[in-house]
Amino acid sequence: MIRVVLADDQTLVRAGFRALLDAEDDMTVVGEAADGEQAVEVVRQERPDVVLMDVRMPRTDGLRATARVTADPVLSRTRVIVLTTFELDEYVFGALRAGAAGFLLKDMEPADVVDAVRIVAAGDALLAPRLTRRLIEAFVTGAGRPEPDTTPLEELTPREREVLTLVGQGLSNVEIADKLVVSPLTVKTHVARLFMKLGARDRAQLVVTAYETGLVTPGERG
Repeated sequence: MIRVVLADDQTLVRAGFRALLDAEDDMTVVGEAADGEQAVEVVRQERPDVVLMDVRMPRTDGLRATARVTADPVLSRTRVIVLTTFELDEYVFGALRAGAAGFLLKDMEPADVVDAVRIVAAGDALLAPRLTRRLIEAFVTGAGRPEPDTTPLEELTPREREVLTLVGQGLSNVEIADKLVVSPLTVKTHVARLFMKLGARDRAQLVVTAYETGLVTPGERG
């Protein structure tokens, strides 16, 4: 059962998400919060698998709350999906920097929201095609961005760098396995080592690292 916490300052929005998710056989909403401060408290109490976190909330906003959740070792298994009604780069940048596993626009179809919760609960990053590629590229190549920092790559083996590059290009484990002519299990092992060596929680952070270190350049595709 996937345990979910809802954090949004609008009661009707929370009620809508609760009705949607509780109707699924494999999901249950275990807590709600009306602001960022309360969200952190509820998450620490319930230790859910997934948090749907609104960006704009009173007291503590969703990005600060997300950062506090992802920085807590006790909550290492909790994944945060940031919700926003705005297609504004800074919110997505902030979500990625805060350690979010992904982000959703509130106008997405209900089925997409349900799928998103399952994807993130399974440990994958939710990188919505509608936004992610453009935003991550802008994020890591924005005005005033310093030269690529290759320091994080120093402890990686050549194969791990290769896998990180392909993750950064948006390839799945199966696609990487096909490209490298290895088994998906082998790729999964390499990705797990990348998480450990780079201190990344999920693939979203690996993608950002691939860009920031120069392994992947803007416009590059898998």
